[in-house]
Parts: sequence; structure tokens; C-alpha cells
Amino acid sequence: MYVHLKNIVRKVIPQKLLFKYEEDLRNLLYPFYQGDTCECNICKAKLKKFEKIETGDLLCPRCGSLPRTRRLNKLLDEKFLKDGFTVLDFSPSRSQYRKLKKSKKIEYFATDFENEFLADYHFDITSIGVENDKFDLIICYHILEHIIEDILAMKGLFRVLKPKGKIMIQTPFLGDSIYEDYSINTPELRLKHFGQKDHVRIYAAQGLENRLKNVGFKTEILQFSKNDYLGLSDNELVIIGWKDEYAKNQ
Repeated sequence: MYVHLKNIVRKVIPQKLLFKYEEDLRNLLYPFYQGDTCECNICKAKLKKFEKIETGDLLCPRCGSLPRTRRLNKLLDEKFLKDGFTVLDFSPSRSQYRKLKKSKKIEYFATDFENEFLADYHFDITSIGVENDKFDLIICYHILEHIIEDILAMKGLFRVLKPKGKIMIQTPFLGDSIYEDYSINTPELRLKHFGQKDHVRIYAAQGLENRLKNVGFKTEILQFSKNDYLGLSDNELVIIGWKDEYAKNQ
């Protein structure tokens, strides 16, 4: 039912209007999913089930959050987001943007370079137009696999992170080494080799960690297990980076 309705809505409502009224439309669906088997930790919806979509991910029908967004939200709430923080968030999911944008306790810089996501800024990740040591927290989820000059982007992220700040990074991870080939340069070839037409590589977690270390970051790879109640995936990896050794346990 969900996928069928989504396809109809996308055909008849322009994207700009869809984003504007998405919460109202999803609230109409919520009664059909309401229950006590699971819960979305972003919109706090109590559900009888998450909706399994084409990718196999479990989506919250009320706010549209995916497992990685709910995991990120859990990490932010439990450890990484603190009052007074200045936060840079690249191409956030709509559910995440709406939650963090409402917070009066942080200064939130949501950015999207190509106007495909809800955002207030349009920073080029390879040339971030802010001063050095600006942000307490940077969220860079599913971004670097789109960036040809990823080393340049990492250097910029290092530059704008405060000495005691942290960065949270995730991409699709696969295998033991990074797979990239710049001769693979058409949407069709990228879809075939990298799994998505706008991806330019597939990272291995260790390979991405090494690149981050090479530009100056200290790093840690966090691995998480499945959580059925919150609809979180098994074996999910997140890389945490920081500049100052003191920052690791902050």
C-alpha cells in the first residue's frame, strides 16, 4: 500500500509542494500503522511495523526516516550532540532536518549543494565557505561516495572542524579495499560498477579511515548490531573523526 500511494503522490504533486506538505500527508497514513511493536526515535511514532521499501530498508511511515537516520539520531541524543554546539550537516534526510532545525539549543547549518534536500546553505564540500575551526560537530552521511575529489573534501572538513570537535561519517561500505576507477564516468557505468548512477567509488571502511588519517584526522570505527524495536540494521558502521586526542572522550 505504501509504495503504491507514494508513486501516485509523486506523479501528481510537485516535489516542492510534496516537501512542504509531507508531514501532513504522512500523518494521514499514521493510523494504519499505529501500534506498540516498534517505535521511531525521531518522530516518536509507536508502530505495529516499519514499512519495508524497495531497498530492503525499514522506513518510518510517519516521518520517512530510514534505519541509518534513526541510528544517527540515537548517537546524537546519547553522546555526540550537546547544547550550544554549532553543527554542519550535509544533505540531511528530511526527518533529520526537521528535528534538528526546530532545536533552539544548537546552531544548525544544513547544507545541500544541488538543491535536492531540505537545507539552508549550499556549501561545496570541496571548498567550504566558512572560517577555520567553525563547527563542533559535522555530519557527513552518504556524501563522500559522490565526490570525485574526496581527499580535497576531507581536507576541508578537517579545516572547518573545531580542535575539540567531532565528525560523523558514513558511506556504503563493501570489501577490504576502495574500488574506484575514474574511467567509469557515465551514469550507466557508475550504476553497474558502484551501485548508483551518481556514485564514483565504493569505500571499504578501513580504506576510508586511512584516507581520513592521511589528512590529519584521528579516527575510530564504530560497529552496531540490530535493534528490532527501533528498526536499526545489523553490522552498521560509522566512522568518528576528531583532531585533538582530548576530544575522543568528550
